[in-house]
Amino acid sequence: MLLAGDIGATKTLLGLFKDRPRPEPVDLRAYTTLAYVSLEAILAEFLAAQPVMPLVTAASFGVAGPIIEQVAELTNVPWRVDAAAVARSIGLGRVTLLNDLQAMAYSVPVLQPSELVVLQEGTRVPSGNAALIAAGTGLGEALLHQVAGRFVPSPTEGGHADFAPRTPREVGLLEWLIARHGRADYERVLSGPGLVNVHAYLHPDGCAACGPSVDAVTGPAAISRAALEGRCARCVETLDLFVAVYGAEAGNLALRSVATAGVFVGGGIAPKILPAMRAGAFMGAFLDKAPMAEFSARVPVAIILNDRAGLLGAAVHAGQGVN
Repeated sequence: MLLAGDIGATKTLLGLFKDRPRPEPVDLRAYTTLAYVSLEAILAEFLAAQPVMPLVTAASFGVAGPIIEQVAELTNVPWRVDAAAVARSIGLGRVTLLNDLQAMAYSVPVLQPSELVVLQEGTRVPSGNAALIAAGTGLGEALLHQVAGRFVPSPTEGGHADFAPRTPREVGLLEWLIARHGRADYERVLSGPGLVNVHAYLHPDGCAACGPSVDAVTGPAAISRAALEGRCARCVETLDLFVAVYGAEAGNLALRSVATAGVFVGGGIAPKILPAMRAGAFMGAFLDKAPMAEFSARVPVAIILNDRAGLLGAAVHAGQGVN
């Protein structure tokens, strides 16, 4: 049996899986991350809920933050996760921590066509690299290097790279973000809180459609609904700007990784705003890469619909027995 986890800033998913080429779920459960003091506390509750203590052979956990020597300080959660301490807490010899996007990247080779929405067919090169970008509570990016005939996912902290505006409107957003935060990284734009930032920038006098208080928790959904339903022109502009920046950074990632095997868009936001993702702004910005526009037009691009891809990928990693 494999034990896998996807530890995010908002929720933590844990699962037991049968060891298969695509791990088969046996029990999956979700927890509110900040309701617990540690990953060990969630694991204790999860394992205590099992009718029979499972014989776990390997465990892998994707965590939102950089991992140094199998210890992670989570970016948006006040936890320190130590693989050795987790292993001791559950009596297991081997526990591995992965960056959350690296974990999600392990799911890419086992995803089914029904779990993807294709934005650009492109011309896939099976022997090439791939890349993953995912906006949710934060922004993550991962590379899938082609090595000896298989993908080897590699973590990055690309979501915290400097935001690079392309238009006068985006330059204004950059200046607005710097004035409020001192520095503007991509996560300040491409995330749930980032969408709220863009909304605030474009609504200096407030927004009747979303109400007087637009916070980082309920705001993203309210903004998206108002935009997709056409109830507020500035909300439409907010979502359009967000989607265009998303496409531009996905295109940047394709260039950085030479992603001839495809760029995959994960995270919780893209599936919820599919009409906007398909409307043209995303791919327009993705393709606007002269003198590399021809290359960009050959890169396959797809949105991942499986909202448990990170958990699945962690299970794939555990089953492969890799570090």
